[in-house]
Order: sequence, then structure tokens, then C-alpha cells
Amino acid sequence: MTFPLHAAASYSRTSLPPSQSEGSSAHSPSTAHVPLAPPAPGSSCRGMLGSWRPVVSSATGRKRGRSWGCPLPGHGWAGSGIGALKRGDSGKRKIAAALFLYPICAPAESSFSGFAAPSRTPSAFAATYAKGGIPCRLMHGSVKHRLHWECPLETVPFDPLLITLAEGLRETKHPYTFVSKEGFKELLLVEDAAEKAIPLLPRLVPVLKAALAHSDDEVFERGLDALVQLSAVVGPSLNDHLKHLLTNLSRRLMDKKFKEKITIALQKLEQYGGKASVTIIKSKIPTYCSVFP
Repeated sequence: MTFPLHAAASYSRTSLPPSQSEGSSAHSPSTAHVPLAPPAPGSSCRGMLGSWRPVVSSATGRKRGRSWGCPLPGHGWAGSGIGALKRGDSGKRKIAAALFLYPICAPAESSFSGFAAPSRTPSAFAATYAKGGIPCRLMHGSVKHRLHWECPLETVPFDPLLITLAEGLRETKHPYTFVSKEGFKELLLVEDAAEKAIPLLPRLVPVLKAALAHSDDEVFERGLDALVQLSAVVGPSLNDHLKHLLTNLSRRLMDKKFKEKITIALQKLEQYGGKASVTIIKSKIPTYCSVFP
């Protein structure tokens, strides 16, 4: 039995005097106005009463019974019993059987709060960025943002920074999305990036694969862009790991909004990987058409 919540802070309590019986002349129940203070969350509030209210038939316009009012905001009524009414000797209605109700309090604040945000453990990338593990900071511009590196990029170690930035591609909140995407791109633009990135491919490819398998469309696009950027730097060295990345591309290729972008990415992978990459791509995506004659 469910009752809607009521916004009032005080209620009328209706009760019958113990001496009143069906044959007595006093048939009208006594009503006392009882202000109720909100109980502490999680505390017991048995014994608190609501109020009897008349129920009017929509068809005849006559009163056909009484119903219980609602308890304090945030609480509800529960219980069972019979609420039938019958006519007495004087023709007035009175209670024949009691309806036993007791209020149910809202849970304590420690277990539930309708306004408290759920506590979430920060991701590994967010924690690393907060501790200063990534030697760059986001500079907000009037038109676009940029990264300010605390040291020259030529002196920044790729291990483990490049892998950390690749892990940040799966972030969905600002500024982590921009820092990871732009940081990965700028790090690969270093003059000797190929020599530093090739030894990291066995650890870097699984991280990019996770970004390509992400359900978020923006995360997938960032992972696809990072894959093309990496292929442009390491060249044919990526061919040995390419088959692990093409499975997720073939799935997204069925989506019309990604079909063109994935096709362009595959052509660039073939361009940077050479003719040896064509066989690998066709083994996973048979419908792919090579750019080579």
C-alpha cells in the first residue's frame, strides 16, 4: 500500500476515546492537532500518526469512507488492517475496524543521500596528472587551448610517458581528454621519436586496442587518430602488431558515421606500413581496397 509524500510539517491525528462504543451517542471522533518535528534520519518513528480524511465518490458525490493522510516528507506509511465503515444507530458513520499503520523512515544519511555525488576513485591517468607525473600543463587560450611543457620535449623520456598518455585517451572528462590527445601527438613529433617509440610497441599496442574497443565514440576517434600518428612514426614496425588492432576497426566499419574515417585510416596504415600491410589488413577486413595499383 503506497501513499504519496505530503509537504506539510504538522498533521491532525484522529482517535476514538477508549470509552466510546458502537452504541454510544458520541459518534464523532475527536481530533487533535499534533505538530510533528522531522525525526533524525534512520531513527525509528513508530507511533507517529497521520490524519483521517474523507473520500468522496466521483460518481455520486457522496462520502464513501476515509483515508489516511501522509507522514512527514521523506517518509512513508506501511501496514495492514481493515478500514471498513458502517452506519450506527444515529445514522452517522463510525469506525468498525481499525487500520493499523506505522510510518517508515527514510534511511540514514550515511547510507543514502539524494543530493550527494557518488564518490569515484580517480583513474590512473588523472591521479598521475594531479601528482605532476606528466610534465605539462594546460594553457587556456581565447580561441584554443595548448600544452605548456615544463622541459624540452627532446629530453622527455618516452618510457613510461608515451604509454601513460595513450592510457589517457580513454578519459572522458576535461582536461584529461585534451592533455592525453595533444600530449601523445606532440611527443611523437620529436625528431628521434621513432627510435624511442619502436621498443615500446609491445606495451603500447594493447593500450591503443583498449581505446579502440571503448564504447564511447569520442574515445574511439581519439584512439584511431593516435594509431595513425603512431603508424606515421614507426612505419612498417607496426605491421607485426597490426592484426591485434584491426578487429575493433572492422566492427566499427559497419557504422555509417565511422565508415569513411576508418577507410581513410586504413589507407594511411597501408601507406606507412608498405605493401606488406595489405595482406594483414585484408585478412581482417576482406572488403578493403588497396591504394596501391
